[in-house]
Amino acid sequence: LGVVVVWLNNQATDAGPAPQGDLINSETGALTFGDGEDTVAVYIDFMCPICNSFEQQYGAQLQQAAADDKITLEYHPIAILDHYSQGAEYSSRSAAAMFCVAESNPDLALDYMESLFTNQPAENTTGLTDEQLAAMAEEVGAGDAASCIADGTYKKFGAAQAKANDIQGTPTVEVNGTRL
Repeated sequence: LGVVVVWLNNQATDAGPAPQGDLINSETGALTFGDGEDTVAVYIDFMCPICNSFEQQYGAQLQQAAADDKITLEYHPIAILDHYSQGAEYSSRSAAAMFCVAESNPDLALDYMESLFTNQPAENTTGLTDEQLAAMAEEVGAGDAASCIADGTYKKFGAAQAKANDIQGTPTVEVNGTRL
């Protein structure tokens, strides 16, 4: 009985496989853009309307600063709002889809992130289906991420990163490690 309890506890906290790729930090879950001296880390949940608002207000400026190597910009797709998707785990699935696209098509990751926010479902809905998430990847040119999205390869990873970084709300922004 003790072995079963330990095994179940490990299953519940298992982060699953970590995404790999040129712009992905497999330990922290950061998608990194730019190579500036100062680091701006943004923790986002794709079900979070405030994250969408933050991205609409500041995303272009942050991304331009990263493109100009004035900052190192880290986006951390996480999942803390699954309870707002009627059991459909939209936060986990959309974060996983983001990792799938970033892994297979890093040059299209920001386009896919923009699409996720443009098509953001309302809280307290089931959110988009995996098929819709894959179709959005196809629309931005990252159709080869579809099987990863359908398999839910990184579904546990975003929730595990939220817990590992003690993220209680989104968006959470850190500058050079100092949480704002």
